[in-house]
Amino acid sequence: MNSINKKQHFVPQELSDYVAPDCHGLNFFDVDTGLQDLMHCYMPEDLRSHMEPHFKKLGQIAGTDLDDWSREADRHIPKLHTRDARGRNEDWIEFHPSYRKMEEVALGQFGIHCMSRKSGVLGWEGVVPPVAKYIFQYLFGQSEFGQLCPISATDSTAMLIKSYADDKTKDRFLDRMLSQDMNEILKGAQFMTEKTGGSDVSNISLEAREENGTWTLHGEKWFCSCADGDVALLLARPQGAPEGNSGLALFALPRHLDDGRRNSYRIVRLKEKLGSKSMASGEIIFDGAVAYPLGDVGAHPNGGLKMMMDQVNISRLSHGVRAASMMRRCLNEALTVANYRKAFGSTLIEKPLLRRQLMKLMVPTEQALSMFMFVADNLHKADGGDEAAAKRTRILTPLLKYRTARDNVRVATGAMEVRGGNGFIEDWVNPRLVRDAHLGVLWEGTSNINSLDVTTRAIARLGAHEDLGEELTAQLEDNKSIPGQYAGQLKGLVDQTVKFAEEVARSGKETHARKASSALYHVTTATLLANEGTKLGEIGRDARRLLLSRMVVDHKLNSAQPLSMENDAFDTAATDVLLSDKSIKLDEAKAILTL
Repeated sequence: MNSINKKQHFVPQELSDYVAPDCHGLNFFDVDTGLQDLMHCYMPEDLRSHMEPHFKKLGQIAGTDLDDWSREADRHIPKLHTRDARGRNEDWIEFHPSYRKMEEVALGQFGIHCMSRKSGVLGWEGVVPPVAKYIFQYLFGQSEFGQLCPISATDSTAMLIKSYADDKTKDRFLDRMLSQDMNEILKGAQFMTEKTGGSDVSNISLEAREENGTWTLHGEKWFCSCADGDVALLLARPQGAPEGNSGLALFALPRHLDDGRRNSYRIVRLKEKLGSKSMASGEIIFDGAVAYPLGDVGAHPNGGLKMMMDQVNISRLSHGVRAASMMRRCLNEALTVANYRKAFGSTLIEKPLLRRQLMKLMVPTEQALSMFMFVADNLHKADGGDEAAAKRTRILTPLLKYRTARDNVRVATGAMEVRGGNGFIEDWVNPRLVRDAHLGVLWEGTSNINSLDVTTRAIARLGAHEDLGEELTAQLEDNKSIPGQYAGQLKGLVDQTVKFAEEVARSGKETHARKASSALYHVTTATLLANEGTKLGEIGRDARRLLLSRMVVDHKLNSAQPLSMENDAFDTAATDVLLSDKSIKLDEAKAILTL
């Protein structure tokens, strides 16, 4: 259910009234009843009740001020100044004031970057569990995509420094990276990609030299996210180290040295990106820049890369959350138009073909919401020592990143089409959503890289698919409210999918990696949606997620017959419910499920 689904009374007073509005001015938490419902599935009551006022507050900011600032920052992109007035190479990046206001909300007011690294943020006694942190990112990202990169980079950089740096390096950086004081905070960054390639880090040539206990960097990086970061993580090859992944080490690079001087590297150009324009990405040359190693350099084969993979997995989860948040904004924009705009004698929401199109936006949006909350829950359990949850997290993060990034592109394009010609005009949010969506398939691994990570590593090396399959089967067996025949169908699909994914992994047929990954994602979300819908129905909340589960099964997992007309009795009845603003009871959902 979504309050945007309520039909608006269209009474035009002038010609401009025929143009459908957008979502600006809404509280993005209040209108998202799906999120509010799922909080009852994935958050304990004390955490939920404590955080809900904060979610509501950010939802209001996201729908108003943050939405305005994000549009301004997208128009007024960062500007690189390479020298100061006296000709010194004191390069700095100028940001529009709106960008700084968004930083103040994310980092200063809400502490999204540090809430899961230190106690007491937003008055919570301990560290904030991942599911709550990612809900904050989800709400924030519905208006601003670009700044979620430095938020996540600061979070994950602090995590790696806390986990692997020596005490002196921790003392140097950690407290300020976890600060909410905008006058003292050190923001994180990652400088990884080189001209030799992005995903294949074995070709990294940035050289690290050690002299009298001090490490310096020499060379360049080609695509540096958050180029203005105060502390950047990067992989470099120590002088004399072997080629390939085994010779890489991980370093923390400060923008300024302990005495306040600028470190010896230069930002030589900012990238003119298709999307995520508010955040500065650049090219950097290192000329003896001082850096601090994380861990014992050369002590363990692939040590630097293994440490960096901790960051990659967290970043992939964050990217899945960003995709979920952007799809939610796209769906809300489409529903706003469909409930307002009239054409050919009736409101667009009443047109059968458009209703089908809206479902193609809604289903992947709700899948992404369930999936990221499930992954965050498993991450929390893994942090508590649950080994099975850790293995599930290892396979779930690339699954989430792979599928949501691809779905986001289609959903953004579909929402633009619903708005029509105005959706192609920069006065509206749709063009930016389309541009930003495409970046998701590039950051932290392309679709091929993430699907291969699922099959060749998470499955072939760790057997994580078995732990995932066991968890999904347990959910179906333990939940007696899922209709027996449908539960049996889902259990059969889980079994088939897990076996198929293992067959792909063991056979080494890389061409099927994306097919196997998509199937795992869809069977996971179909199971989650069924479990969530019935559990919510049992406590008197909306049971519609049970119907979304079958939508996934019918349209994502079962083979379609392209030259036949399917029996659409279920689709029609389910669509009527899912596009309604009325809550559905569990018995009603079960009745529709059998159509």
